[in-house]
Amino acid sequence: MRIVLLGSGRGSNAEAILKAQSADRLGRARVVQIFSDRPDAGILELGPRFDVAARFVDPAPFKTKLEGEGEARWIEAIRACEPDLIVLAGFMRVLKPGFLNAFAGKIINLHPSLLPSFPGLDGIGQAFRAGVKVTGCTVHYVTLEVDAGKIIEQAQVPVGPGDTLATLTEKVHAAEHALLPAVIARLSGETGG
Repeated sequence: MRIVLLGSGRGSNAEAILKAQSADRLGRARVVQIFSDRPDAGILELGPRFDVAARFVDPAPFKTKLEGEGEARWIEAIRACEPDLIVLAGFMRVLKPGFLNAFAGKIINLHPSLLPSFPGLDGIGQAFRAGVKVTGCTVHYVTLEVDAGKIIEQAQVPVGPGDTLATLTEKVHAAEHALLPAVIARLSGETGG
């Protein structure tokens, strides 16, 4: 199973996936390419560390979405990798119908809450401010509606009485780093690829 990672930031979830691959815990899945929409993104530095191709693809003309010429560049670059699965690992752009249709059923995302609760930006902060006793993270398929695709798997994180937003964030990130590689490994077995 050929995996492509898309990210905009430091790449901690991508790093967890690549570490799982190095430890032979990613099943039949293999990361073949890392893409970022930011030329200075930390996720690109993971490529040389893990011997995986990594490159910036210009997302212009829009700042928060892939559409028009930028979307076409991204579709072409990703298609060339022949991916079986595209993993959004902190990719901070809204995907539009052209992109979603090009890779229908092949795009998954990790969200830092137990969806359908607290979709969108700042899922951990939303949960913390709401005072929930349990939060967590969700891996789901990507659809046009943000954070509304079919849920693949979730991991729960209890919110302790002494938790701060910072400690809760650390706990949710730890759960994310375990959940996402495990889901990819399971999906690689289901596809037989």
